[in-house]
Amino acid sequence: MHLLTIGVLIAFILLGRWQLGVFQDSGKPHAATDPAPVPVASLAPAGAQMAGPVVGRKVTAEGVYEADRQLLVADRRADVDAPGGNVSRDHGYWVLTPIRLDDGTLMPVVRGWTATADDPAVADVPQGRVTVAGRLRPQQGTDSVQRRAEGLPAGQVQTVSTGELVNLWTGQKVRTGFVVAQPPSGSLTQVKADPPVVGGTLTWRNLAYAANWWIFAGFAVFMWFHFVRDAVRADRERGKSSPEMVLEG
Repeated sequence: MHLLTIGVLIAFILLGRWQLGVFQDSGKPHAATDPAPVPVASLAPAGAQMAGPVVGRKVTAEGVYEADRQLLVADRRADVDAPGGNVSRDHGYWVLTPIRLDDGTLMPVVRGWTATADDPAVADVPQGRVTVAGRLRPQQGTDSVQRRAEGLPAGQVQTVSTGELVNLWTGQKVRTGFVVAQPPSGSLTQVKADPPVVGGTLTWRNLAYAANWWIFAGFAVFMWFHFVRDAVRADRERGKSSPEMVLEG
């Protein structure tokens, strides 16, 4: 009975912990359904904020690269798996090239990553009409890096900020956010871009299940206590009655 009680107690506690883990995991952000690619113009507006749910969506951009407007985003990592299996921590540049869409607007495209600004792949911009596939990312802020950006050479920026790009690409209508090309352009290194992420919804039912298992564990201890108490009482009663039986004999 002792061994059975210990086994039941361990099993019920573990089952409760399992349900508690399911409950905790349900509240964590997770990857959303990854829809098929859509034209970038349908998700990235011009002169307006980008809606949160579209971040990370697969998109396509058709048009012509404008190589003369290309910029390098300084102090950036590719964040891709290196040949040795480790995540790359080297700082380099994102190669940011606008693509002119059919409606005349510019869509910033991160064609890839390079370790050095003089990499020949930076100047190797595809010519003619192209179709770029990638993931849509929101624009980046500039307040926290404004001072650092002041010392950058010409042709380099610190962030991909739509407001800054509008000032640099004067006279052009720039769409919000940017596209991370997948696959990268030419021999440039792939820049990591995660799929859409949605917030989790807590499943309170699993928390109730966990509580139920732990209540069952407490009930098992309660029943064990009563069985042991009754057995001890029965032994004491038999011990008291044995001398009388001997005297009568």
